[in-house]
Amino acid sequence: MKKLISVLICVLFASAGISGQVKIDRKAVVDRHRIVTTKTDPRSPAQVGNGEFAFSVDITGLQTFVPFNTMSQWSWHSFPLPEGCKVEDFKRLTMDTHGRDVPYELPNPEQPELSAWLAGNPHRFNLGRIGLKLTKPDGTVVTEADLSDTRQEVDLWTGIIHSQFKLDGIPVSVKTACHPTSDAVGVSVESPLIRKGQLIVFLEFPYPVKSEFQDYLGTNDQAERHQTVLKEQAKDRVLIARQIDDTHYYTTLRWTSPARLQQTAGDTPHHFELCPENTDRLDFSCLYSREEEKGAPAADRIFGESTAGWKSFWESGAAIDLSASKDPRWKELERRIVLSQFVMKINEAGSLPPQESGLVNNGWYGRFHFEMIWWHGVHYALWNRWDLLDKSLSVYRDYLPTSVERAKRQGYQGARWPKCTADFDREWPNLIHATLIWQQPHPIYFAELDYRLHPTRETLEKWKQVIFGTADFMADYAFYVKDRDQYVLGPPVFIVSENTKPEETMNPAFELSYWKFGLRVANEWRKRLSLPVEENWKRVEEKLSPLPVEDGVYVTHEGIQDMWTKYSFEHPALIGTYGMLPGDGVDIPVMDKTLSKVHNTWKLHDTWGWDFPMLAMCAARLSHPDKAIDYLLNYPAFDFDEHGLVGGGRAPFPYFPGNGGLLTAIAMMAGGWDGCPAMKAPGFPQDGSWTVKYEGFNKSL
Repeated sequence: MKKLISVLICVLFASAGISGQVKIDRKAVVDRHRIVTTKTDPRSPAQVGNGEFAFSVDITGLQTFVPFNTMSQWSWHSFPLPEGCKVEDFKRLTMDTHGRDVPYELPNPEQPELSAWLAGNPHRFNLGRIGLKLTKPDGTVVTEADLSDTRQEVDLWTGIIHSQFKLDGIPVSVKTACHPTSDAVGVSVESPLIRKGQLIVFLEFPYPVKSEFQDYLGTNDQAERHQTVLKEQAKDRVLIARQIDDTHYYTTLRWTSPARLQQTAGDTPHHFELCPENTDRLDFSCLYSREEEKGAPAADRIFGESTAGWKSFWESGAAIDLSASKDPRWKELERRIVLSQFVMKINEAGSLPPQESGLVNNGWYGRFHFEMIWWHGVHYALWNRWDLLDKSLSVYRDYLPTSVERAKRQGYQGARWPKCTADFDREWPNLIHATLIWQQPHPIYFAELDYRLHPTRETLEKWKQVIFGTADFMADYAFYVKDRDQYVLGPPVFIVSENTKPEETMNPAFELSYWKFGLRVANEWRKRLSLPVEENWKRVEEKLSPLPVEDGVYVTHEGIQDMWTKYSFEHPALIGTYGMLPGDGVDIPVMDKTLSKVHNTWKLHDTWGWDFPMLAMCAARLSHPDKAIDYLLNYPAFDFDEHGLVGGGRAPFPYFPGNGGLLTAIAMMAGGWDGCPAMKAPGFPQDGSWTVKYEGFNKSL
């Protein structure tokens, strides 16, 4: 009888849209969102990749008509320093900081060339282009407009791109994949055009271009500034050595079909052509490496490894199925979820924190932002794929010594983390970068996620020095104002929204809440390590200024004038204190009113991709699940294109923090958070419009 009652309850809940932990047909979920396109979008490539390396392609399955990029986590380059300049000669400027002249990394007008060089170097570069050279019978070079019946399908379950088209009625089929653990792409091309001599493969290597934002990384008009040398050549492979200023790397090309490689002469010494001989099929692979590697995996092996690797990925971690929902928007939300997992695995699962545009192109010279690591990576912890985030978090241990030096130089204790850097810790001189602070508590948040998943002494020791250094700086940075008997944050401080004057800004709401969280959790770690509470951390946490309130709602920072008319754009971070963060120092009724005010007032067309997941998480915590869904689906500034890449609003394209934010919000809405209502999928509407089947999520903080 008890079993029958239990079954009846389950049936009743299911009919009402109540959801829960169930076994999901993951392949069915993934397969219904295969990407199918019929033309090239010059901004939005299809991709194969593995987190460390990505190869972007046009409608032909290669980089035939559009010079999309081939990028790796290690592909960094610096132009030569201006004549007579040395990095160590850069002179930092000072800003008044509570009566002290504190040196900051600011552009120095007396050193304009060196300041500009430090901003632009190092930058990511394009490893090389691979495409098809298609010609008509008379030798005329083919354009994309000459093709017919173009169709490209990205098989998400295997990671393989299948591209088909016809030229003068003759079919061409191209298959493209990436090896799951090496920087190698495999390609198979089949067509009668190969035997006719109308289809060959070209490789070319461009020189980097000076540009802060760049879709296509490189130029072919600087041939004399770099070197491409055929170092070793055999019947079925070749090793190519590359030198770009002080950057060296290698390319290994291997083919299993009868073919010969030729290097063109004249004005293009960096151009090669792989010419098939007496065959209708050409299989080849291309491996890029920092060090000389003579062996490249064959194309058929890459296809097999890609299939196995992606199957393993999709069968790991959490999953969600929305197909039984009544709300007609379920399929678009599920598409965004599936494609976000796919593009994040390709672009944002490497050994360094990702840049905003992943491995698609360069934004901010391809540098990664320390404050954005949260939005790029927290979802991996909540989706139970911690290993895909953990390897990049080593930057905190690697950069700890230089961050301690930065704090000491400014007269602070502990470690001050940079804002925008590259494969080593050298800050880009910039007022925003110098005075931004909301990245400082991040490592404490990440450590707490790690400990929840791995509550061991090893985890405590792994993060101990990073947490202690972070908390020491946070406590020392907060300035005690005797008349108030309170600690304040700033000035100078650039806040999350980066739209106020740092010299006048004090006590921003988001930063205050995050400071309280960080110092509280840091002392909890001391207790776990059987160490006494650090009284200075505790004192600052308890005496930190309250979150600023005006007219019954939170405001961006203390004393802000005309906020709701002049500053209601960019990131509405004040609501992130109870959504992204668990709400230290937050009054829930005041936050509820604040979300309503933001919803009705904020210029949501003038925001960034992760702002909408941040709004959704706040709405979910405040028991407004209908709003949470709307924020993830209903705004043009949070748009997902056919490849799952996020655009819209103020952000450059693509903007991967939007994908990461979506996955974080979905994990919270399905898996719950600390103190959430005791119900299944507490962040989704419970009125029967959404049926959410899910498994494997971890709770949010």
